[in-house]
Amino acid sequence: MTHQLYIVDVFAEQPYSGNQLAVIVGEDALSSETMQQLAAEMNFSETTFVTSEPGADGAYSVRVFTPAREIAFTGHPILGTAWVIRRYVAPESYDVIRLELAVGQVPVAFETSADGREVAWFIAPPMSLGATTSSEAVAAALGILPEDIDTKAPIQVVSAGTSAMIVPLCSLDALQRSKLDLERFAPLAAQGFPPLVYLFCQQTRNSRNNLSARFFFDAHGVREDPATGNGAAFLGAYLLEHQILPEAEISLRIEQGHEVRRPSLVMLQASVQQGIPQVRVGGYVIPTVQGELI
Repeated sequence: MTHQLYIVDVFAEQPYSGNQLAVIVGEDALSSETMQQLAAEMNFSETTFVTSEPGADGAYSVRVFTPAREIAFTGHPILGTAWVIRRYVAPESYDVIRLELAVGQVPVAFETSADGREVAWFIAPPMSLGATTSSEAVAAALGILPEDIDTKAPIQVVSAGTSAMIVPLCSLDALQRSKLDLERFAPLAAQGFPPLVYLFCQQTRNSRNNLSARFFFDAHGVREDPATGNGAAFLGAYLLEHQILPEAEISLRIEQGHEVRRPSLVMLQASVQQGIPQVRVGGYVIPTVQGELI
């Protein structure tokens, strides 16, 4: 059976920005080996594979691959895949698409923003905050100084199927100077810390935005993500836990991707409802390519 290919830019305000995503839709399931080969061929941060028909519960089964491995939870593939389903696979669908991922079912809602544009939002699955570490070790791995790291809150691992280290920085300058060095990260890896590092600071290029971020990860060497939805979700849980921002209900615009020439905008909402953290991550989706596998 033919498998359709769609490429979309997620967390993009205009074409050829944001985070690229390849979405492959088909009635017949491909083998895990073929999926991994196709993800390596695409060479985007992630490629998703989705069934063209939902299951009995109405959710669409989705698998997510980086060029190196399959992963359980990541942000922009959730939004981009749901957008493709709503636009091309099931255009008669309602304003919520449900995806069945390795971490469980994730709903994606579509809302109209104040400027009339459609925003896709996912509700993050339950997240857990884990181990912390010293500024000195992380600074060495990032090629910055220990004093570049903001000590008002810890460097900490946050997890939901996958894990990342959240690193608060003092300035945009420190953010721009950062670069993950896997050799210098090795002592942290030996302690069980993941080579996925989400950096943020409260200085921005654009005055409309609230935070700046970068995300480094290991996929056959260090790569940088133009926009990171799961990292933003992890950040939401982290901000609620450590009360870095005074607002009880957090609503943020996060800029990312400038260092890799793909400016991105990630929207984050977070609050505690009846004692339980609730985190939503949203963004615009723009299509760029449509075709089929041959």
